[in-house]
Amino acid sequence: MHFISEKLDDYVVKHSEDEPSLLKALTRETYQKILQPRMLSGHYQGRVLSVLSKLIRPKVVLEIGTFTGYSALCLAEGLSQGGVLHTIDINEELVDFQRSYFNKSDYGSQIFQHLGSAIDIIPKLDTHFDLVFMDADKPNYINYFHQIIDKLNPGGVILSDNVLWSGKVIETLDLNDTSTQIVLEYNKLLKEDQRLETVLLPIRDGLTVSIRK
Repeated sequence: MHFISEKLDDYVVKHSEDEPSLLKALTRETYQKILQPRMLSGHYQGRVLSVLSKLIRPKVVLEIGTFTGYSALCLAEGLSQGGVLHTIDINEELVDFQRSYFNKSDYGSQIFQHLGSAIDIIPKLDTHFDLVFMDADKPNYINYFHQIIDKLNPGGVILSDNVLWSGKVIETLDLNDTSTQIVLEYNKLLKEDQRLETVLLPIRDGLTVSIRK
């Protein structure tokens, strides 16, 4: 969803870093072969993720929600030397697709795929994180948060996607709309948790940056 005019959005994209050729190919194949291709982070947000990762220089990244691997590759661009990225997804059908692009990149050996429920996998990851990207099923955002917060290093960052939820966060709430309700509660949690310093950016469908104090 765009919260500025299409013309202005085009200007923003044109005056931001170009999309790498590998990610262009990944986007093209995703739209050709995969259902719900709009779930891709895409060119502009991907460059935002890349720049943030390069600023943080994480040793360990956790991504919750892989889809076809676009955002993982963007985040991997900022890994410190010897750094690793763990990415979790529940869709078995996408594992080989993801790996094919990971292996074409410079970061294939640094990216570790985990297949299954993140709720089950996160507690088994015996490590702490410098950067976490939250981009999975919205009803579990709060559950994921409580699982990762004590594994987040001081100065570590949580990036949370889709926190404006197509603008539904300011509309009258449908009591049957669990996803919107959880996003509202999650945004409140990030703002009020005293362990974090948080800013919500109106990038695409909303991206929150939260730093562990």
